[in-house]
Amino acid sequence: MPALDLHHVDSFTDRPFAGNPAAVCFLDGPREAGWMQDVAREMGLSATAFLEPVDGGFHLRWFTQEVELELCGHATLASAHALWETGRLGAGETARFQTASGALTAELGERVKRGGQAVTVLQGRLLAS
Repeated sequence: MPALDLHHVDSFTDRPFAGNPAAVCFLDGPREAGWMQDVAREMGLSATAFLEPVDGGFHLRWFTQEVELELCGHATLASAHALWETGRLGAGETARFQTASGALTAELGERVKRGGQAVTVLQGRLLAS
């Protein structure tokens, strides 16, 4: 089995070993839900995010050790962070996610008080025409 591209990211913090941890797994293509569940169980964190490149962004799914989630804020932030940190997205690019809960986007912004970076996540809504 080839090595997995896995990252451990602490959300909601600017220092290691704090915040809310999530695993982020970059996929080359689709994987079965059972396989993703096994990886999440092995990671042992509250959430593991799986990112698969698709046209215009990434398909994003979240798993706990027991179930697939419909939405997970801290693992979405962790996913966006991992995309920027690994260079898969440039600092000025918007992270675009397709999820079971609809479209999500994340943008990197400057945090004024601490001199660090902040991420904003927006959930898209379908509008009736």
